[in-house]
Amino acid sequence: MPTKGTARGKAPPGADKRKAKTIKDDDTITELREDLDDDWTQPKQLVKPDDQLQLSEAELKEEFTRILTANNPHAPQNIVRYSFKDLQYKQTSSVDQLAIHFALDGNLIHKDSDEARRQLARGEQGVEVVSEHQSEAGDVEKADTGTDTEGGEKAEGESGKEGDGAEDGAPTPAPAAGSSSEKKLTNQFNFSERASQTYNNPLRERGTTTEPPPRATYSSNVTQWEIYDAYQEDFEKQEKSKEKKVVPGRKDEETKRKKLTIVDSQSDDISSVARGAKIIERMVNQNTYDDVAQDFKYYEDQSDEYRDQEGTLLPLWKFSYEKAKKLAVTSLCWSPCYTDVFAVGHGSYDFMKQSNGMILFYTLKNPSYPEYMYQTDSGVMCLDIHPTQPYLVAAGFYDGCVGVFNIHENKGGPIYLSTAKTGKHTDPVWQVRWQKEDLDNNLNFFSVSSDGRITAWTLIKNELHYMDVIQLNTNDLLADAVDGSQLATTGAGMSFDFHKQNDYLFLVGTEEGKVHVCSKMYSSTFLDTYNAHHMAVYRVAWNHYHPRIFITCSADWSVKIWDRTNSKPEPVFTFDLNSAVGDVAWAPYSSTVFAAVTTDGKVHVYDLNVNKYEAICEQLVTPKKKTKLTHISFNTEYPVIIVGDDRGYVTCLKLSPNLRKMPKEKKGTEQVKPEEKAAQKLEFEVNKMEKLLAMVRQPDNKEKEKH
Repeated sequence: MPTKGTARGKAPPGADKRKAKTIKDDDTITELREDLDDDWTQPKQLVKPDDQLQLSEAELKEEFTRILTANNPHAPQNIVRYSFKDLQYKQTSSVDQLAIHFALDGNLIHKDSDEARRQLARGEQGVEVVSEHQSEAGDVEKADTGTDTEGGEKAEGESGKEGDGAEDGAPTPAPAAGSSSEKKLTNQFNFSERASQTYNNPLRERGTTTEPPPRATYSSNVTQWEIYDAYQEDFEKQEKSKEKKVVPGRKDEETKRKKLTIVDSQSDDISSVARGAKIIERMVNQNTYDDVAQDFKYYEDQSDEYRDQEGTLLPLWKFSYEKAKKLAVTSLCWSPCYTDVFAVGHGSYDFMKQSNGMILFYTLKNPSYPEYMYQTDSGVMCLDIHPTQPYLVAAGFYDGCVGVFNIHENKGGPIYLSTAKTGKHTDPVWQVRWQKEDLDNNLNFFSVSSDGRITAWTLIKNELHYMDVIQLNTNDLLADAVDGSQLATTGAGMSFDFHKQNDYLFLVGTEEGKVHVCSKMYSSTFLDTYNAHHMAVYRVAWNHYHPRIFITCSADWSVKIWDRTNSKPEPVFTFDLNSAVGDVAWAPYSSTVFAAVTTDGKVHVYDLNVNKYEAICEQLVTPKKKTKLTHISFNTEYPVIIVGDDRGYVTCLKLSPNLRKMPKEKKGTEQVKPEEKAAQKLEFEVNKMEKLLAMVRQPDNKEKEKH
């Protein structure tokens, strides 16, 4: 049994180490026990510093609650960064609260990594080599000791003695280097840093600048009455929808409903392409009327050079609408913001044949069809577009009502309309005119009527509030009452106009032929009165430049120009046009040019600076002799005028160069600011009119000297 003897004679590897370790542990335990035995005999003493605060038992037991947070007390709270979205510096709300107190780079590697697998593989190879050396050493010892059992028993007894000696605490001798070799452990801290340099690509910056998106500030206030109005509108819509519901069994209503649904569906389909259709329509019209558009833009009458300061009118477009051909043109008004748009009022001057009226909006870009249209229950007698809000249009009707239309809302009727409860006129309204906002920034306009009232209308919420500014009375004409007493009759207002600089001052033309100078401050008296004409005054208008000059026209065939500061109540200029004058208008580019239309179909253009006695242009516009011209209006930007007749047509005419002579600009005035240039033009036009007035007044002064 050589194998058994060999196993008993030799101790397993590592036994010597375990024996040494147990001996050391026993020694330390005995030392600790000796120390513990001495400690319990000595009393415990508390060591306190001399300057320690002395606290009572209650103070010691008092608890203080502290809330620990993860916020860094040293982190800055006012970091500001530039925001490219808002284009300004803004404070950042998120702050990094992480604070690093200690950082150490470790040398541990994960056991599943490639480096760990390589180290484990190297360790296994070392263990195999050690085991081979041990097996070779065992064979050598067998040869030396022999195969007898006695020697084996002796070796076993010696090994037992050695084991007992080890248990007794004798030191274990170190094993020989050749006899046994331990497992070679890899040095875990043998860290070698490996690095390589790579080529860094050059940095390139690319940047683009874009325009900021357009921004608009919108603000609105919501009040209780606006909420109430919204609910009222919704309630009215619900009521209308209930009325439209068909009662079963009525075929007629059912067919009507089907027609309405078809029309609605068609309108929805058309509304989706309305804008594109309008653009195409304008393009088609531009091609159709290309020659007219070319004349409007570029044509100048060369024959004016050979005429003796006389001019002509070139007909351009003719505007008409099929449903308005039987109605007369009762009012014309250019848009103050869009110079190619104008509004036309249609009604009837034949008071025995009154019917519905219409308001049409035309543009020079599309002469074939109106842009907007409104049909009214009563004939439209006058209208006016707001100077700063061109979508608001005030209108006066034959039945005495006044109304305000809003183009943006695209409703079929007016958004404001006066009634008998809200102070409507009792006679036709002949003229309306917008004025500046009042102290509460409410929109307001004035109206004049044949009932003798001049009324101010204010737009408040969704109602029209009225106030009578003045009542026209004819004190010299007294009527006999039933009981024989004398009654003062009311005057009939036909036209009015507000002063260009002093808006509180205005003129009123009456049906009796008088012109009153009135003020908003006085509601009972006139500042001055002129016996201007023998028949109704159809138009009265202040000069655009001179503050004292105004013009009037009447059915007595005359046009008169007045100076308000003249000592005599007489006109400065009087012109006889051989027919009833329907309208007169000052030119916006000169203080001495005006135009008038007569019932015989002619347009008369005067320039007082050229000829003080006769018109420099007298031209027949209507093709039919019986057609009467009713109104005229100058465009503020283009050299054109529009003329309306009693058959519903509106004709656009271009002024020749002799009719629109402008002062030559001096050298160096191109660099002058627009405000200064406007002031220079105003001064020039005023001086031009003053020279004419001085020439007219000289004969009067000579007559006074003779007397």
